[in-house]
Amino acid sequence: MSKKAFKPAVQQGVVLFIALIALVVMSLAAVALIRSVDTNTMIAGNLAFKQSALVSSDRGVETALAWVEAKTIATPADLNADTTANADNGYYATYLTPNLDSDAVLKDSDTWADAKSAYATGADIAAGTGPDGNNIRYIVQRMCREAVAPTADKCLFGEAELGTGSKGVKDATEAGAIINSQQSPMYRVTVRVTGPKNTVSYAQTFVY
Repeated sequence: MSKKAFKPAVQQGVVLFIALIALVVMSLAAVALIRSVDTNTMIAGNLAFKQSALVSSDRGVETALAWVEAKTIATPADLNADTTANADNGYYATYLTPNLDSDAVLKDSDTWADAKSAYATGADIAAGTGPDGNNIRYIVQRMCREAVAPTADKCLFGEAELGTGSKGVKDATEAGAIINSQQSPMYRVTVRVTGPKNTVSYAQTFVY
């Protein structure tokens, strides 16, 4: 009985080709996953920087209020005029100049120049920059239409303080009317905080 010689099947390489395709697909999926994680991390980091900048704006408001309060006690008449000294301290007797209601003016770097705004101060702040790397600058605007002594027809006044309760802004029908001599004109404090990675936040507070 004769024996037939065994001949192995000819390899076509189809399995290898499919395996390579699967490897490419898995590699692309891995790259997409890594990029997704990096993007999420970047977004979370940016949100953290922005939140830090917003929190830092309180320091600017505190510095601005301290300056206005000191002026009110020492030389209140200075608050009625737009002077170079006042501009150096970030103060304007009207809300019209600079017009911070305009986004273009608000975001213009010239608006926040040294001679037109002031920076927050504190034991842990150097030239407006705190330990967290946020640079804090502010502008105070009296809510008046003219740089003159405040009057009911030219300025917006806050409600008078009643007892030990908190102050409240008058409603639209009473806004601008002076009830008694204890009232003071309202002030708008605008704070710009520039943080790491060019993070910029703006915050506005109305006080009186």
